[in-house]
Amino acid sequence: MEHVPSAAEMLGWIETVVGQGVRRPGYPADAWTERWLAERLSEFGLEVTLEPVEVPRWQPGTGLLRLDDGTSWTGLPLPHTAPTGGLRGRIARLADARPGDIVVDEVTFSELPQSYVKTLATSAYDPEGVFDTLVQTIPFGPRMMEVVEPALAAGAAGFVGALTGLPWETRDYYVPYDAVERPIPALWLSGTDARRLLARLPCEGELIAESATDTVITHNVIATLPGSSPHTVIVASHHDAPWASAVEDASGLALVLATARHWARVPAEERPHNLTFLLTSGHMAHAAGTRAFIDRHRPELAGVVLQLHLEHAALRCEAVDGTLVPTAEPEVRWWFTTRAPQLERLVAATLEAEDLRRSFVLPPDVFSPMPPTDGAFFHPEGVPLVHFLSAPMYLFDSADTIDKIDVAGLEPLARAAVRIVAGTAGWTPADLRATGSGWRRPADHGHAGGQRPNAART
Repeated sequence: MEHVPSAAEMLGWIETVVGQGVRRPGYPADAWTERWLAERLSEFGLEVTLEPVEVPRWQPGTGLLRLDDGTSWTGLPLPHTAPTGGLRGRIARLADARPGDIVVDEVTFSELPQSYVKTLATSAYDPEGVFDTLVQTIPFGPRMMEVVEPALAAGAAGFVGALTGLPWETRDYYVPYDAVERPIPALWLSGTDARRLLARLPCEGELIAESATDTVITHNVIATLPGSSPHTVIVASHHDAPWASAVEDASGLALVLATARHWARVPAEERPHNLTFLLTSGHMAHAAGTRAFIDRHRPELAGVVLQLHLEHAALRCEAVDGTLVPTAEPEVRWWFTTRAPQLERLVAATLEAEDLRRSFVLPPDVFSPMPPTDGAFFHPEGVPLVHFLSAPMYLFDSADTIDKIDVAGLEPLARAAVRIVAGTAGWTPADLRATGSGWRRPADHGHAGGQRPNAART
């Protein structure tokens, strides 16, 4: 493991990417990140290609709710909802709404007891014994992406999302991110502003939610190393993000870079398989990059031994006086693993070897037909997988800053990725696909990288 970069070096990569600004699909900072990743991987000695991915680029403008009594509040237009320079009408709670109203609905995040997740897991590494009492706040309410749908069903002309149930004060909630065009204008209001609005309802006012959408070409960054078998292991994450986001997913791309650099310094004959390092575009647009890669390379997937996805080296936070304060503890770590006993044993042994506490090994379809990851669409293709993901409550918010990175976890996570890749030595794709993975092709893939899970979705 002497080739795994230090935590300081990985943190430096993360800071460099975060420093470019907001990395939504098609934004200049994300295009810069594509080029930067390609340069780094080339420097490591990998063969690099950029494959085009067409994505919708959504750019918000003014978001404002103005009441007839002169009160007004600023907010964030919801991604890919209809723009308006001014929609006037009656503003009312969802329960009191009439067709044509601007509907106000309160949004809260779900609380996920780890004692419950423990009953779903294949195994857990919890040497502290916290899972029996720990409750995790995940970054979605019960409706997940479908926050606007009840208002649409009620015949609303507009939507105001009241973020009253979030543990901290924010209006920067980048959801939904499935790139589905919803036909009414919509706005997020912070909890404090929303409570002031709720006290005035019903009332008359005007909703302004300006935005622009166009179609642009982004790129998947793909780098390869030859190995000692004719088969392939794919190691991946995504490079776009809702904001300048550190955890989502500058941390994931740093882990992929670290894994790539390690294997680049190992002789080809000591690499267990051919290695592909994939950094996808368009996670925030229905996993566009992952879907494009699969469509373009589907004939090659039969030769994939394992697809390893690395997302979100995150610290758990607590809300103090409306502000998120990082703790010294990692957020709960999920390891979605194909139901092949030898693979589950490899992952469980890796977690213990690297002391990656607060980890669950989970079936890929435990929360929904696909795992709640950027790499979800590999699952219905039957590709064996291990997907690491943490789901901190701030994941889609501008509060995802450098101080939320689990710095102490960066090296163990990178070493874990190396161990898992090395552990596939001698395996063939048939070895994992023939052991009863439990995979089934879902009737409905749901949202992108964005399916609809029963309990969690990131």
